[in-house]
Amino acid sequence: MEYEFKEPLINRVPDSARHSALADEVGTVEQQTAKLGDLPKWNLDDLYLSMDAPELAADMKKASHDAIAFEERWKGKLAEEAAKPNGGDLAQAITAYEALEELMGRIFSYAGLLYSGDTSDPKRAKFYGDVQEKMTDASAHLIFFALELNHIDDDVLENAMKADPAIGHYRPWLVDLRMDKPYQLEDRIEQLFHEKSVTGRGAWNRLFDETMTALRFNVDGEQLPIEPTLNLLQDADGAVRKKASDALAETFKANLRTFTLITNTLAKDKEISDRWRGFKDIADSRHLANRVEREVVDALAKAVQDAYPRLSHRYYAMKAKWLGLDVLENWDRNAPLPETPQTVIPWNEAKDTVLSAYAGFAPEMADIARNFFDRSWIDAPTRPGKAPGAFAHPTVPSVHPYVLLNYMGKPRDVMTLAHELGHGVHQVLAARQGTLMASTPLTLAETASVFGEMLTFRSLLGRTIDKRERKAMLAQKAEDMINTVVRQIAFYEFERRIHTERRNGELTAERIGEIWLEVQRESLGPAVRLNLGYEAFWTYIPHFIHSPFYVYAYAFGDCLVNSLYAVYQNAEKGFQEKYFDLLKAGGTKHHKELLAPFGLDASDPGFWQKGLSVIEGIIDELEAMED
Repeated sequence: MEYEFKEPLINRVPDSARHSALADEVGTVEQQTAKLGDLPKWNLDDLYLSMDAPELAADMKKASHDAIAFEERWKGKLAEEAAKPNGGDLAQAITAYEALEELMGRIFSYAGLLYSGDTSDPKRAKFYGDVQEKMTDASAHLIFFALELNHIDDDVLENAMKADPAIGHYRPWLVDLRMDKPYQLEDRIEQLFHEKSVTGRGAWNRLFDETMTALRFNVDGEQLPIEPTLNLLQDADGAVRKKASDALAETFKANLRTFTLITNTLAKDKEISDRWRGFKDIADSRHLANRVEREVVDALAKAVQDAYPRLSHRYYAMKAKWLGLDVLENWDRNAPLPETPQTVIPWNEAKDTVLSAYAGFAPEMADIARNFFDRSWIDAPTRPGKAPGAFAHPTVPSVHPYVLLNYMGKPRDVMTLAHELGHGVHQVLAARQGTLMASTPLTLAETASVFGEMLTFRSLLGRTIDKRERKAMLAQKAEDMINTVVRQIAFYEFERRIHTERRNGELTAERIGEIWLEVQRESLGPAVRLNLGYEAFWTYIPHFIHSPFYVYAYAFGDCLVNSLYAVYQNAEKGFQEKYFDLLKAGGTKHHKELLAPFGLDASDPGFWQKGLSVIEGIIDELEAMED
């Protein structure tokens, strides 16, 4: 385990237009904030009371000590134990390993969440860096375990799992682990890769985060952080949107040298790792981590790319017409329609909206989500230094997840709340699988979040009678789906081109910008004009840095949920139970096994067309509503 805080089910890309704007003609920032009501801040005491808490110091000392003792006790002995009658003490070794992963995960979750709350605080940054180093050093003593387990003969391990139920309990994890076997390196090389991650990839990740958080964007003389500046792209006034876009472009371009270096370095770092491990395709390591076949992802990407003209190209042409424009400028892409209500949605109203939608599907789902509000598991306000975007972090099974938002009271913020709470519910239900088996591959990790959004959207739409309001809601949903499916596959294609060209040498900032514009033009279509400065907008997407090729998981999840929701609408009874079984499974089952009860199969070439047809249907409805 490399200890770098990646918000699992991470930061929704801010450019997916999930987060809301600063004040416009409605009033000042302070007035806008006052309308939101009391926004919750998370309480991390369930992890540790403070950076200098005695319990934290004791746990860090225990983690280091126990990791060394674990290596001394078990290294070189696992094959011998597995070959003994009833699997020997192999079950004891696995449970001890799981306990250590739980302990280290708890420590690092606290450090990562605290750091996300204010990445500009030098004390938090130092604490985060120190914890990262110490936990990486400790976990270096555990690297042998997975490697050695994979050296055990298949027949021997199978017999041990059958002979001892305590070992058999971990069958999904052990079988899953063996999928990594062809790409394992010699033990000392693995240890070197692991220990150097702190000064290598982890350090570049941290540089990106701290640089991005420190950036300021000059909008009418006011120096704004990135989150509110991006949110101005949703302002009802086109002049405000242009100013925000110009400010973003100016600051991004001023920092291109840094972001280009980070991108080139991390792409080369990945190429080295992939080459040593024997991965053939640049995205194969991500596919392996997601436990999804390359052919399935290729089919998804091709289906979406083939649908560009029917989805994004068509929708943006319609939107330009609605706004009275010949074409949309790049800053108009997420502009609100004239029909869109501009009122601020108070926090309590957002809370009631999401919980009501969840309860309409299953009371148990709402009960779990309500805990996030009642027990201070959510951090909602925007503030300087806070990580942008939104995420749900599962921490460890013995505690509970936490949700980070940047809530500013717009309808899309309500959808983001529904999304992240979906992750939270999923993480709570999967926690019963334990530390080693609770984590869900990214391709399925988006299921509950996108399903939660769909429940909330359908609940709101069902209560909307006014034709103009309904049009605004449908348009917003269409844009969200285009941002989640079309835009993320475009991001995936951008990454593929960058990593492919990087193998031939460093890319200049100009070349990266050219690739960015090529991909954006392909996906957005002729109705969107990409203006001077937009070539630098690739710089701020965190997924490119933290989790290469992560982005296709969003499209996978959205299309999957579209198909899943269609099954729900046509199901007479029993769907909720099957759905909860899917979430409770965590990482114990492959996507094929999890989707089978719903009659769905992601390896079916026609599967993706079902999901895309839902987006196309919404656009059809919007087109039919035109005057």
